[in-house]
Amino acid sequence: MQKKRFMITVDERLCKGCENCINQCPKKVLELSAKLKAYPARQEDCIGCLRCEYICPDFAITVTEIKGDSNEN
Repeated sequence: MQKKRFMITVDERLCKGCENCINQCPKKVLELSAKLKAYPARQEDCIGCLRCEYICPDFAITVTEIKGDSNEN
């Protein structure tokens, strides 16, 4: 069985850098950029729990499952 993979998208226009998502992530996927915006520093570690998406007060985060074969080049 293949491990599910997820993609985190952060809309920088909406993110205010409150760090709620960073603090809620159990895998420490998100970090704060030099622009003081959240970004997925370790995308491959995302388990798709959606905590970051649910906690974001400005709806700046979207988590989607990556479909298809991860072994494609």
